[in-house]
Amino acid sequence: MMDWTDRHCRFFHRQLTRHALLYTEMVTAEAILHGDRQRLIGFSEREHPVALQLGGSDPDRLAAAAEIAAGLGYDEINLNVGCPSDRVQEGRFGACLMAEPHLVGRCVAAMKARVAVPVTVKCRIGIDEQDGEIDFQRFVETIADAGCGTFVVHARKAWLKGLSPKENREMPPLDYGRVYRLKAARPDLTVVINGGIATLDEAAAHLAHVDGVMLGRAAYHTPYVLADVDRRFFGDAAAPRSRGEVAQAMLDYAARHVDAGGRLNNVTRHMLGLYHGRPRARLFRRHLSESGVGAAATAAVLADAIAIAEGEGLRYQVRADAAPTPA
Repeated sequence: MMDWTDRHCRFFHRQLTRHALLYTEMVTAEAILHGDRQRLIGFSEREHPVALQLGGSDPDRLAAAAEIAAGLGYDEINLNVGCPSDRVQEGRFGACLMAEPHLVGRCVAAMKARVAVPVTVKCRIGIDEQDGEIDFQRFVETIADAGCGTFVVHARKAWLKGLSPKENREMPPLDYGRVYRLKAARPDLTVVINGGIATLDEAAAHLAHVDGVMLGRAAYHTPYVLADVDRRFFGDAAAPRSRGEVAQAMLDYAARHVDAGGRLNNVTRHMLGLYHGRPRARLFRRHLSESGVGAAATAAVLADAIAIAEGEGLRYQVRADAAPTPA
């Protein structure tokens, strides 16, 4: 989800669910230690609960980055050892680290020694030829022994040689059973399943076998799938917001972002799928894509898009007294 689940995306998704844990895009430890921290990992208090996903393979550097993130208020630190991209492999982080479970264990232990918030791991069920059940079990056991109690498992192996990142999201077959068996074998661990899950009905079926479900591309491309999460899985009696109410809630945020020097489409590019499957969804997307990309675009473009999607006669206003939001 690199370049997707940035702060604007997370703020948008938080309008759909109050309780689901949101994850940042993966940020390397080196970037946090040497880069613009506010730009890279700054976030709004309204995003909680939110986890920072880290990339790296140096225990000391990861521990230092995790300490910075915990100091900023992140609710969880997640080490990504599941991303299969070439760029990630060249930096010796991501899925290639599944071949080095003891190193991953040292990374986890170093981070846990420096922060009080949970340190979790996101992984695959295997890589390349190391895709047997015993390989996966050995990896998890090693990391669990280092103190990790939560594993977010993408239920596909990753081919690090021969497949592109896109192909690695689609071509290796899903094996949900392997993730279920992990939970059955280690009931003491928190096991979260990921990969190819598109609906809340599917999520509910998985929850009969594991502790949690992560939605990635489904939540991004069809974000309104999140609208009923709180009622179905967190016992929240509040009625889900309508699409129009969600979009309306983003107007003030978008206006503040533009006023601070940002571009409107930094925010609205994450909202294009909000009306997916509804009448006038295509017109909503087109208006934002054509009118919301220039430097002069303001939140009025979003207001017009909402009116188009909801039907003429609705009127929306941007409140002048809205609290500032990060640029």
